[in-house]
Amino acid sequence: MEEMEVDQNEVPTYRSQDHTQKAFRVFNVMRTQKFLCDVELEAEGVVIPAHRSVLAACSPYFSAMFRSELCESREERISLQDVDGSALTLLIDYIYTSEIKVTEENVQTLLPAASILQLMDVRNACCEFLQGQLHPTNCLGIRTFADHHSCKTLQTDAQNFTLQHFSAVVKSEEFLALSAEEVCLLISNDNLTAQSEKEVFEAVISWVRQDVTNRYDYTHQLLEHVRLMLLPSEYLITRVQEESLVKNDSKCKDYLLEALSYHLMPKEKQLQIKNVRARPRTPIGLPKLMLVVGGQAPKAIRSVEVYDLKDESWSTVAEMPSRRCRAGVAVLKGLVYAVGGFNGSLRVRTVDVYDPEQDKWSTVAPMEARRSTLGVAVLNGSIYAVGGFDGTTGLSSVEAYDPTRNVWEAVAAMHTRRSSVGVAVLNGYLYAVGGYDGASRHCLSSVERYDPADGKWRPVAEMSTRRSGAGVGVVDGLLYAVGGHDGPMVRKSVEVYNPETDRWTDRADMTTCRRNAGVASVNGLLYVVGGDDGTANLASVEYYNPRNNEWKRLTTSMTTGRSYSGIAVIDKIKVWVTSKEESPASRGVTTSLL
Repeated sequence: MEEMEVDQNEVPTYRSQDHTQKAFRVFNVMRTQKFLCDVELEAEGVVIPAHRSVLAACSPYFSAMFRSELCESREERISLQDVDGSALTLLIDYIYTSEIKVTEENVQTLLPAASILQLMDVRNACCEFLQGQLHPTNCLGIRTFADHHSCKTLQTDAQNFTLQHFSAVVKSEEFLALSAEEVCLLISNDNLTAQSEKEVFEAVISWVRQDVTNRYDYTHQLLEHVRLMLLPSEYLITRVQEESLVKNDSKCKDYLLEALSYHLMPKEKQLQIKNVRARPRTPIGLPKLMLVVGGQAPKAIRSVEVYDLKDESWSTVAEMPSRRCRAGVAVLKGLVYAVGGFNGSLRVRTVDVYDPEQDKWSTVAPMEARRSTLGVAVLNGSIYAVGGFDGTTGLSSVEAYDPTRNVWEAVAAMHTRRSSVGVAVLNGYLYAVGGYDGASRHCLSSVERYDPADGKWRPVAEMSTRRSGAGVGVVDGLLYAVGGHDGPMVRKSVEVYNPETDRWTDRADMTTCRRNAGVASVNGLLYVVGGDDGTANLASVEYYNPRNNEWKRLTTSMTTGRSYSGIAVIDKIKVWVTSKEESPASRGVTTSLL
C-alpha cells in the first residue's frame, strides 16, 4: 500500500512502504547469482560471495573493517577466524533477508558468530531462545555459556533459575560435574531456594561421592557453606553425625559440634548469633499462582480458577474429575490435594490430586471417614484432615495422609467436635480454630492445637468472638482468623493470635462480610477469596497487609462467585517438554528481526 504524505510547507512527498524490502530481495538474488559481488567471506572452508556495501550497512564489524587502512579491507577473499562456517552462512542470509531460524542445534555456534559480527539482534534472539529453554538439567551449562560470551542478562536469568530450582538441579549430571569452587559459590548463595537445608547437605554428599577419591578433601570446604544450625537436632544426630564423610574429617566434626551447641542455646542467645551458618536463606522464589478449587456456586462445581499474582490476571486449568465443594485443599511437594467435601449429593472421603506440570487430576487413597467442611493442612510431610461433617454429625476425629505409602491413618482426636473449622500450621503445631460443634448447635470461639511430638491436642486462648466458617491463615508468625459467622450474623471482623503471648487481638475489618471463604498467605499478604455474605456467593478477592493494617480489593474478580472453595498457592512453573518431537527447539524458531 502506498501513501501520499502532505507537508504543510512543501509539496507532497511520495513514499513507498516496501521499497527497502524489495531492494534487499533483489540484492539477495544478485548475491546468489554472484552478480556485482565484490568480496568473498570464508570460514572453515565455507566460501560465501557478498557485497561490501550491504555487509557494511548491516554489520558494524564489516563497516569498521572496510573503512580501515588495513590490507584486509581490500582483499577479495576475507578469512574469518573463530566463526563457524554454517553459522556464517545463516548470518549472511539474515543480513540479506532479515530472517533467521534459531534452533537447539545451531544456537551454540550462532550466538558467538553473531557476537563477533556485531549482529546484536541475532545475538539477542539467541539469548531469548536459550532463556526459553532453561531447565534443571541444562541451566548450569547455559549459565557457563552465557558467562563465556558475556551475555549478562542470560547469565543472570540462568543463575536465578538455578537458585530457584535447586532441588531439581542437584539431581542433574551438570551439578555433579561442577568444580568444588562452583559448588561452593552455589550453596553459599543467600538466595538459594531449598525445601530445607537438608537438601543442601545431601547435595554436598552426593557431589563428593560422585568421585570420592578426588573430592574427599573438599568435603569440609563445602560443609562450611551448609547452614547446619538450621537443621533439626535430630537430623544432625541421626544423619549428619553418622555420615562417614563427616565422621572422618575433623573440620567437618567441628561444624557439626557448632550446630549441636547452637541447639542447646536459649532462644534469645540464638537470635544474637551472627554466624552465616545460622542465617536463614532469603530465596528469590518463583512467581506464584493462587488456585481456587471447586466450591459452591450455588451447587458443587468442578472448575478451578487461577490467579497469577505477578500478571494480576485470572485463567482456568483442568477441572476436577468430579464436583466438589466444602473440601479441604493442601499443597504437598508441588501437588494440590482436594480432600473430602460434598459432591452435591453425598459427603465424600475421596481425594483428588492435581499435577500442575501435567495439568491433570488423578486420585489417591480415600480417607477413612466421610468429611465435608473439614480443615486440611500439611505438617511434617503429611496431610492432616481435621474434623468436618459426615452427613450425620460433626466430627472430632483427625486422620493423616502419608504420601510415600499412600495411606490415611487416624491420629488423636480433638477435644471438641468441629465442622466448618479453620486449620493452619504455625511453629510446628496444627491449630483448629472455631467451627460448629453440632451437638449443642453452637458456633465456637475455642481453639486447640496438636503437638506432633507427643500426639496430643491442647487448648489455647479462645478468640474474642464465635466463628464458624472462618478463614484461617498465617503471616509473619501470627495466626489470623478472618470473618465467619455466629448463627445468622456474618462477620467481617478479623483477629490475630500470637503464640508467644497466647493472646488474640483485633485487626482491621475486611471490606466485606465473608464466611466460608478461602484464605492464603502469599508474599507477606493475606488473601481472602470468595465466600458468601449471607445472601449471595462472592467473586471478589481482598487482601490484608499487616504492615499498615489495611485491606484492599483486587481490581479483578473470579468469573464465578463461589463459597466453600479450597485455596492452594503453587509456584508458577514451565510445563517442561521432554519429547524432542514436541520441543520448540527441535522444530526451530524463525525469528524475523526487521
